[in-house]
Amino acid sequence: MDKLFNFDLSNRSQLSQELLNLGISNFNDALIYIQNLPYGRNSNRSDYSLILKEQKGTCSTKHAFLAALAKQEGKSEIKLYVGIYKMYEKNTPGVSGVLEKWQLPYVPEAHCYLKINDTIVDVTRNNNSNISFKSSLLFEEEILSHQIGDYKVMLHQTFLKSWLTSDAILYDFKTLWQIREACIRSLSK
Repeated sequence: MDKLFNFDLSNRSQLSQELLNLGISNFNDALIYIQNLPYGRNSNRSDYSLILKEQKGTCSTKHAFLAALAKQEGKSEIKLYVGIYKMYEKNTPGVSGVLEKWQLPYVPEAHCYLKINDTIVDVTRNNNSNISFKSSLLFEEEILSHQIGDYKVMLHQTFLKSWLTSDAILYDFKTLWQIREACIRSLSK
């Protein structure tokens, strides 16, 4: 991670205290620690604080945790975003089997990430692919950490319903959502 975005954690917030208890004393080390947690859905997909207890997280919970930490530390240049991008094998290794089965070149996927001084920082992607989700972005919006649950799902589903009518896709919304869920499950393996 880029040291340009580094700052020492204070003892004044709950999230900082939890990290300090783990021996993590600055934001850069927190980024690395969170990045190294395995990808996996938390027991409550809206509760980003569970990533430390459950030792895993998704793009939503990992980035919402870091955004909330930054907010508690008074770092307004660190913002949480949700973007809709074209998810396919080259930018999301592990989804090709599902997409091939359903004969889809891609599925629009909602992905959370940080923007720090307008630079995208993504702690959920450890692959070495030269093709990132950034070049496949179809839409993005700044959100707050508490919006990673119902709001993010509603935004994603609204986008998919619109995409279905504009791109002559042969599947209905329910089937498309199941295909998308199968892609996400394939990433957790």
